[in-house]
Amino acid sequence: MKSKFAGIPKLVKIGLYTTGAVYLALGILVGVRYLASVDLINLIVQSLSSPAMAQNQSTMDRKLLYWVAPMDPNFRRNEPGKSPMGMDLIPFYDEKTATQSTATAKKEKKILFWVAPMNPAFRSDRPGRSPMGMDLIPVYADEDSSGGGSDPGTVRISPAVINNMGVRTAKVRMAALNRQVQTVGYVKYDETRISKVHLRAKGWIERLHVKSQWERVKKGQLLFEVYSPILANAQDEYLQAMRFARPGLIDATKKRLDSLGFSARQIAALEQNRKADALVPVYARQSGVIVELNVREGAHVMPSRNIMTIADLSSIWVMVDVFEQQASWIKTGQKAEVRLPYLPGKVWRGEVEYVYPSLNPKTRALPVRLRFDNPGNLLKPDMYAEVTIHTALRKNVVIIPREALIQTGNSKRVIMAMDGGRFHPVPVEVGMESGGFLEIRSGLKPGDEVVISAQFLIDSESSIRAGFTRMSEANAGSKQSRTGHASAVNDDMN
Repeated sequence: MKSKFAGIPKLVKIGLYTTGAVYLALGILVGVRYLASVDLINLIVQSLSSPAMAQNQSTMDRKLLYWVAPMDPNFRRNEPGKSPMGMDLIPFYDEKTATQSTATAKKEKKILFWVAPMNPAFRSDRPGRSPMGMDLIPVYADEDSSGGGSDPGTVRISPAVINNMGVRTAKVRMAALNRQVQTVGYVKYDETRISKVHLRAKGWIERLHVKSQWERVKKGQLLFEVYSPILANAQDEYLQAMRFARPGLIDATKKRLDSLGFSARQIAALEQNRKADALVPVYARQSGVIVELNVREGAHVMPSRNIMTIADLSSIWVMVDVFEQQASWIKTGQKAEVRLPYLPGKVWRGEVEYVYPSLNPKTRALPVRLRFDNPGNLLKPDMYAEVTIHTALRKNVVIIPREALIQTGNSKRVIMAMDGGRFHPVPVEVGMESGGFLEIRSGLKPGDEVVISAQFLIDSESSIRAGFTRMSEANAGSKQSRTGHASAVNDDMN
């Protein structure tokens, strides 16, 4: 019998055979991959199954089929062990057995009502479909539509979700709390340690020994020498009174020298030398820095002219502003600390020296003056400073971490963590704040546990579910009212 491919060239026949072989190999490969993917999908579904389901059903109710490698579903064993990649084998159970035992457990519970999956406010006394066409879900006696318990604001979260959300909690405890005022300020001269140099008679600066501003001087150091006819005449009058030995005249001329600014040392030197100085020396009355220098050699000066200003930097002021609501916390004598950005880790300790009697009308802040010792002159005027003022210490205060508080408008609350993965919002009354902690005046007690991370997610879920519950209760009440009204009308008609 003649083949139907007899008329086809040999080269074409080879091409047809090769194409068929390729398609056959691809079909086998797809089939193997499909079987492997089915096992892999089953493995992923089992590994991601809800921990809450795992708690409700015992391992004894589930039939163990085999053990499988996490990264290779084709690697199976009848006992636990390690995969070729060194990972622990995962047990693979019969899900049909688990479903049957779960259904049996559900039958033993009392069904309260049926609720729509997408609208917890829609409830029914019997199974059926929701307005969206979805099957209603039964709600049993030990749970409610919110999954939290009898309180509509309580939510229940599985351990896996708690871990994925990064929920962290902290214990409510009692401790001593020191209210602190954190503010900023600027370093200023201590005005009680500033002196100005003036002459009490007009004259000329003949020799200036301090040549530049910001030069440091010591107490008793010679600043300049001045020529003044008035000062020279006063010296001659005193010497002449001493020659005539007239006590009344001596006393009067000596007082005149004192009023013109001569020191006791200069008067004593005049009595000893019995010679007037044409150039009268002027000495520094305190140690410090020349912050102002308003003359040069040869300058004519008058008593009203400020020749120079000396500031002692061994003690400085820090001027700070305190918020109006914190003004009642500040008292004279309270301890204060200063930190400067240019010296990290260095802390200066001082005290509140003066609380000003009025607020700044522009900033609505209370000016407060602090005083600090300044050894080494590290604190320099006009520097920016970070300031902490410590107020009175309070003992046995109920405290929580600051991050646990949820504040919206006038509402302040925290999320309390309870047993069984349940969380409930609790309104609190907050007192003072210090060092990252808040005083709790009411709402919590020592030993309670509050959420300090992911609490906003839990709070929003709680608010939504509580809102649905209130809507449901309102709808149920309205329905009951309409039913009762209809019954009354029927009775009246009968």
